[in-house]
Amino acid sequence: MSRLDSIDAQTLRRRRSAKWSVASGDMIAASVADMDFPVAPAIAEVLSQMIDADDLGYPPGQTPAGLPTVFAHRMHERFAWDVDPERVEVMTDVVQGLYLAIGAFSREGDALVTPSPVYPPFLDALRATRRVPVWKRYEPAAGGYRIDFDRLRAELTPRTRMLLVCNPHNPTGRVLAERELEELAGIALARDLVIVSDEIHADLVYTGARHVPFAKILPEISARTITLTSATKAFNIAGLRCAVAVFGSEEMQRRFSHVDRHIRGGLGSFGLAATEAAWTRCQDWQDEVLRYLEGNRDFVADFVRRQWPQVVHAAPEATYLSWLDFRAYALEPTPCAFFREHAHVLLAAGEDFGEAGCGFARVNFATSRAILAEVLERMDRALARHARRGAHSPAAS
Repeated sequence: MSRLDSIDAQTLRRRRSAKWSVASGDMIAASVADMDFPVAPAIAEVLSQMIDADDLGYPPGQTPAGLPTVFAHRMHERFAWDVDPERVEVMTDVVQGLYLAIGAFSREGDALVTPSPVYPPFLDALRATRRVPVWKRYEPAAGGYRIDFDRLRAELTPRTRMLLVCNPHNPTGRVLAERELEELAGIALARDLVIVSDEIHADLVYTGARHVPFAKILPEISARTITLTSATKAFNIAGLRCAVAVFGSEEMQRRFSHVDRHIRGGLGSFGLAATEAAWTRCQDWQDEVLRYLEGNRDFVADFVRRQWPQVVHAAPEATYLSWLDFRAYALEPTPCAFFREHAHVLLAAGEDFGEAGCGFARVNFATSRAILAEVLERMDRALARHARRGAHSPAAS
């Protein structure tokens, strides 16, 4: 049995994380995008060594020289992407970088192209900074979601300033093909758009798909792109708060850095040490986890296909998140609320991902196979009871 199978819900409920601290009683959490798996041994080792040595002081400086070099080497090895370490900024997290970029390259009232549905902090950032969303719509299609490029071009306005990309995409799990990135690049060049590319899930890509960094498409695109990423998703260390922003030009980096470092907040020693360990010593662990996740991905897809034929679902090409369309079941008040009450399962609410997510729910399958099976079986029983009550459902229609 894989050691990744050894975790159980009772143990997980003792965690203090945002995902499990709200799972009271017999609730099972499959919402927040954390993995339930044990931490990589090399990360545990470096953190234990720091604790044993009482090494919890300030990190050595606000611009750690080592991590940008480690990151650049990793990008070359994994994606054949040549990054200048001088153009890498270390920061607290990807969302911080998103806010900083929006503030640096647009003004209140400007329009920003935003994928929809999308990771909720994208929407929060636009509301908080009073920017106007232009929806880069992901449309359901055979084999997964696709961008409607004609609709995108039609929705651009003279005040459109930026293109915000989430690739691999959260919540649909799509990995944009190189030809799709090239078409987006053409639009960005034609309309003089700054590109912010959130690529935090780049290390979580499954067989048959390939991640291409947006900044690698063309030199002209690199010069106008800010790439945001982190080890937190692929190595399950989100609580340690460490990310990087990569710039294709010195001018982009200068404008981005207009906010003083002290306002941005300091870096944490644990986050820096764990991230370096992840990117240099933990690839075997991540490979094992990815194989297990791919099995879980297929398990979900097979279950949905057999048990819920009215649910629209495409197996994700990346991430550990399944995006499920429950609109045919008319679950009230929302799928997320329905499954919380009737299945005691916590899911991510589709409506949080924008209007295009209404009627959907996102399931986090980064857990043991036994817990995942229990999540799906609970949901299945709740749907069966829903049908027996005579509510609108595929079985009753």
